[in-house]
Amino acid sequence: MRRRDEDTLFIGIGGCVVALDPATGEERWRTKVKGATYITIARAGERVLAGANGELFCLDASNGAVLWHNKLKGLGMGLISFGCSGEVAAAAAARAAAAAAGAAAT
Repeated sequence: MRRRDEDTLFIGIGGCVVALDPATGEERWRTKVKGATYITIARAGERVLAGANGELFCLDASNGAVLWHNKLKGLGMGLISFGCSGEVAAAAAARAAAAAAGAAAT
């Protein structure tokens, strides 16, 4: 059985991370992370990482609770960008290889 947070859309807006039902658009939870208009987010398993005004927040994907917060002192107030994990890259490469093999077979 799928966990509810596995089929959740996460957005960052208005200083908040918002969890939405992707089928209905219904809001599941909202967490204020920082007084920023632009929030970057990345899904990391059962967690959601949120960057705001040069600070990093880790939220529980199921309920939005802040698990930890790092002010990233000395790095400024810039935009935080996220990279993907090795597992994500490996899965994407496997899907691409399977698609290429399927296309070659037809």
